[in-house]
Parts: sequence; structure tokens; C-alpha cells
Amino acid sequence: MEKQTTPIYRKNIIFIHGYESSGQGYKGTYLKTIFPHILTPNFTGELEERMEQLIPILAPHDDWILIGSSFGGLMSVKYASKFPEKVDQLILFAPALIPPYMPQNMDIPSLSVPTTIYHGQQDQVVSINIVRQKSISIFPHLTFNVVEDDHFLRPTVKQVPWSTLVTEKS
Repeated sequence: MEKQTTPIYRKNIIFIHGYESSGQGYKGTYLKTIFPHILTPNFTGELEERMEQLIPILAPHDDWILIGSSFGGLMSVKYASKFPEKVDQLILFAPALIPPYMPQNMDIPSLSVPTTIYHGQQDQVVSINIVRQKSISIFPHLTFNVVEDDHFLRPTVKQVPWSTLVTEKS
């Protein structure tokens, strides 16, 4: 029997957009072309309101891959810290793990969830140095990619090796 060469993508994937974006923005639309079954909901309000919208979406299933951008990266990390058993992987684009986005009293424990971060060197919104230091302290299984890009990471999202990063485990 021939080995299948087309990647088999996981079923439970969600894209969590940034603060001033939507699930139908650039990244959400692009990710739909790769993963037609990806969830790309819209979130409104502040962090706690958005978490109240996110939790019921993810509650019915396990084995989630959370793809979070900026504020959506913060939401992804907060969800994974509360429900680590439900998350298989985090893929984060310039996660907003800094004040004023991340509340100072927000305690994030060490998370053993495999985590891949892409952060642009020209990011003027979220400090790459702070995020890198915080990420190293939170994620023991971290791949931190510094890329030639800005906060929006539009060219980067198209260069991510999605077919190897997000495939079914054998």
C-alpha cells in the first residue's frame, strides 16, 4: 500500500484573532484556504468577555490546536493555562503577553503544550524581547521564530510550514 503524501490535517483547529481584527481578516481568510474546517469566530469586548465567548466554543471537543494572533495569542495562552488537557498545540503570532494587554495580576503557570511563536523584528506593537523572555519562562516546549516582519506578520503567515506544523500525529 502506498504511503499517503498529502498531509492529514487535524480536525479541531481554531484561529483566534487580534484585538482590532476579526476571524475574517487577513490571517483568518488565509488559514481557511489551508484548513477549510478551521473555526474563525469573531470576538468582542475586553479579555474576560472574549474568554466567556471562547470557552463554550472549545468546550465540546479536546485536542485543540489554537492559532492566536496578538490579543488572540494572549487568549490562547489564557485558555491553555486554564484547560491544558484540552490543548494539543499553540501556534502564536506576536502574542500580546505584555501590559497593557495582559493584566499584571494574570498568573500563567508553566505549560507543557508544544508552542510555536512567530514574532517580527519590526513589531512596533508588542515587544519581541519581553515576549521572548516571558515565553521562555512559560513554555518548556517552545520554538520561537524571529522573522523579518512587522506586527501584522502577513508575509510570515504565508511562509509558515503549515503542512508539517499542523498534521495528524501518527
